[in-house]
Amino acid sequence: MEDEPRVILGADRLGTELGERATLVQFSTAFCQPCRATRRTLAEVAAMVDGVGHVEIDAEERLDLVRALGIVRTPTVLVLDRAGRIVRRASGQPRRADVIAALGRAV
Repeated sequence: MEDEPRVILGADRLGTELGERATLVQFSTAFCQPCRATRRTLAEVAAMVDGVGHVEIDAEERLDLVRALGIVRTPTVLVLDRAGRIVRRASGQPRRADVIAALGRAV
């Protein structure tokens, strides 16, 4: 996962509340096969770690965010800290261990 410049995504931009400690934001598309596996991985991690939320965003429906954040492929996962700052970014299907390690930077 890559470091990210200080961008803030709040509930107003995401359309849902952030997790208490961190939020995993997944950009997906309907035709994306790896997005399904990524959804399962992120949901499992969010369920394992208290205060972590998981939000899936349809990239085709939220082109405003896709363009603003420079999302070029799906799945793309952003790890937000409790304030909504992007602390990590990854494209492609992440491994569970990498997601857990990235959360360590957010909480």
